Amino acid sequence: MTKRAAAGRAPKVGAPAAEKPATRAATRRTAKSAAKRAAKPAPKAAGKSGGRTATEAASESSAEATTKATVKAAKAGTKAGTKPESRLAMVRRARRINRELAELYPYAHPELDFRNPFELLVATVLSAQTTDLRVNQTTPALFAAYPTPEDMAAAVPEELEDLIRPTGFFRAKTRSLIGLSVAIRDDFGGEVPGRLADLVTLPGVGRKTANVVLGNAFGVPGITVDTHFGRLVRRWKWTEQEDPEKVEAEVGAIFPRSEWTMLSHRVVFHGRRICHARKPACGACPIAPLCPAYGEGETDPEKARKLLKYEMGGQPGQRLSPPPDYPGKPAPALGAD
Repeated sequence: MTKRAAAGRAPKVGAPAAEKPATRAATRRTAKSAAKRAAKPAPKAAGKSGGRTATEAASESSAEATTKATVKAAKAGTKAGTKPESRLAMVRRARRINRELAELYPYAHPELDFRNPFELLVATVLSAQTTDLRVNQTTPALFAAYPTPEDMAAAVPEELEDLIRPTGFFRAKTRSLIGLSVAIRDDFGGEVPGRLADLVTLPGVGRKTANVVLGNAFGVPGITVDTHFGRLVRRWKWTEQEDPEKVEAEVGAIFPRSEWTMLSHRVVFHGRRICHARKPACGACPIAPLCPAYGEGETDPEKARKLLKYEMGGQPGQRLSPPPDYPGKPAPALGAD
């Protein structure tokens, strides 16, 4: 083989070819860079040593959002992981509460003393912004002086004011009592009307007062939405409405019409005796298992029993002349308490 032929032979596989100076320098720089990269610690395994991938970061963000939503839902009165109560389930629970209240308060009744529709109408007007007890302590002297609509229509305002002063707002109430008495005398033949449409035309008489009179003096079923009734039916999730007429309509749709009057008495009784506004006696409440607001008040049974009122707590009731089946004590006369 000649020298020219040997020079043109291809190098063996794996044998380094001759490098130019510039190429050798570039190779050294590349080697140094590779060495630096090799010296850096390897990335930690995701999920084992605390490293996070983009997927994990997104997952954590989603979990945080879900937690916030759960807390918000809990504050709104729902439990995480449970379905909202259906309409059917709510109706069944509401009717069971009514049955339980019927067993608890078989003696439930209007807590105003009255002997006829006129006395009940007057007493209900007087009960605004005061207690039934104070009204019951006031009306004996009032009805002794003005037993009929004709008598009260002819009353001297200042004399009537003095008699009803203990009930508060006595000037406005005097105007209402004289006004409704005049209307009954002149427009209804001296008899309290037995229709809602007529009752609400009387001065000082709204839908609540009319339903009280209709249900308890005329036997016409009606729902009385007073302060106690409204707050309890909202606490029990029967309605979210605040307007009394809307509350009346929504609760009325849950129960048979025949139950409306007694339902009103039972709910009001429970609100006055056990399910108080500020501190309900949850630990002494027989319907606690049916109540979505259980725990808002005192849950310790011993402490809860100390919160009970009227006959439930061994105290006098609100009526001076309660029905014969009332198990508690009569209320004291004015000045005796």
